[in-house]
Amino acid sequence: MARKISMRQALNEALDQEMARDPTVFVMGEDIVGGMGGDGEKDAWGGVLGVTKGLYAKYGDRLLDTPLSESAYIGAAVGAAACGMRPVAELMFIDFMGVCFDEIFNQAAKFKYMFGGKAETPVVIRTMIGGGFRAAAQHSQVLTPLFTHIPGLKVVVPSNAYDAKGLLIQSIRDNDPVIFCEHKNLYGLETDVPQESYAIPFGEANVVREGKHVTIVTYGMMVHRALDAAAALAKDKVECEVIDLRTLSPIDWDTVLESVENTGRLVCVDEAHPRCSIASDVSAKVSQEIFKALKAGIQMVTSPHTPVPFSPSLEDIYLPSADKIATAVRKTMAN
Repeated sequence: MARKISMRQALNEALDQEMARDPTVFVMGEDIVGGMGGDGEKDAWGGVLGVTKGLYAKYGDRLLDTPLSESAYIGAAVGAAACGMRPVAELMFIDFMGVCFDEIFNQAAKFKYMFGGKAETPVVIRTMIGGGFRAAAQHSQVLTPLFTHIPGLKVVVPSNAYDAKGLLIQSIRDNDPVIFCEHKNLYGLETDVPQESYAIPFGEANVVREGKHVTIVTYGMMVHRALDAAAALAKDKVECEVIDLRTLSPIDWDTVLESVENTGRLVCVDEAHPRCSIASDVSAKVSQEIFKALKAGIQMVTSPHTPVPFSPSLEDIYLPSADKIATAVRKTMAN
């Protein structure tokens, strides 16, 4: 049975159902309980944006508030995963990954390879991404390309509550390290979500709007910007096919290539910076594999190659918008 719930609630439900199903699943991170040493359960507010609220009352010590030391608790989570547990470590903002990058890309990502496939590291690192929250340059980045670049890591970016629940459940059950990225501005967005547990396989993109003229490939928050652009362009008889990648590693190349072969035009949208981004990766793959199918040059819509500004007016200009996406579509349609 489905009902409309927010992405925040869907993530909470996924954690709840997996913790109830599997006693090896536990959650750790900064302030994921909150109020420790205060008024007990009533004071447990569940993380900076409330995603884990209520879980402490059910699972007690399986939710661990950690010190403000990302290198310590991410390292502990990786070690616990290597020893048979299934930790979900919440690292508040993806911007803080630099503090513990060695544990992630030099250790967790390489264990299976270095030990001939005999070692498994089923750790999930949940983290927040994205601008538009007025959180300035150190709390607003989209660093998904950095993790997509690393062999051995899986990178997941849901765009709605339904996908968030199914992809988080799949992430917890997966035997490889997963970087699970949640856009701050999507937590309150409501979608129909089944009450029962379900998993969405990795590497399966979702065609969220069908069209015959231009393919728009994107993920996360930018799916909604792309859909807004597609709706505006439809009034001018331009039909866009919008693809939500959902997972960046593995990535569903088949769906992307098939769509571009049908439309002959491609616009890649990525909130990350333009250099070495998911947009540039998709553009390169399409050019390499099906160049002859293209009717016009590929367009990329990204944030500028600068830090995220704190000024609200500058941040609004900085981020990819529906208008910028529509302009890119019209440019490729003009050729």
